[in-house]
Amino acid sequence: MGLANFFRRNPMERPAADLYAEIVRQSRNPAFYTAAAVPDTVDGRFEMISLHAFLIMRQLRGKGKRAQKLSQTLFDEMFADMDQSLREIGIGDLSIGKHIKKMAKAFYGRVAAYDSALDGEGQETLEESLLRNHYGTVDEVPAEAVAKLARYVRAADQHLSGQDLEALMKGSADFGPFQAD
Repeated sequence: MGLANFFRRNPMERPAADLYAEIVRQSRNPAFYTAAAVPDTVDGRFEMISLHAFLIMRQLRGKGKRAQKLSQTLFDEMFADMDQSLREIGIGDLSIGKHIKKMAKAFYGRVAAYDSALDGEGQETLEESLLRNHYGTVDEVPAEAVAKLARYVRAADQHLSGQDLEALMKGSADFGPFQAD
């Protein structure tokens, strides 16, 4: 029986893969890169994926062991994809680990900052946190672009919180629309 458990697949792999596919789909919405001035670069795409993964993981937090396992599996799925993407753009095997570690550290920093800002517990507003983190590689960002993204993040957080937990557990998420105007 012990050996059978070793080869058993994680039942959260399929829902995590489905959630990650939805995160990537939502993150590719062209309006983020135009109306919200997110740079259409490797860094900008990482930021969008991280932001949407954060929003899902935020909904799973504190919802029991299955939700915690799904959140961890989603994280693993995301960083396996990041690893593959880095390899595809030519990052060598010897430095992949360093890049992934740096990306994971950045992700956790953003999670803490965005959580704090959304909960109203931090010293930064969501707009300030987004400007510092999400737009960190951009010299000048129009204030209205940051405000649009912040409105979207708040609306998506609310929209996701109104969804049934079991839908998330089955790999289905709806972030709601991005209002570009």
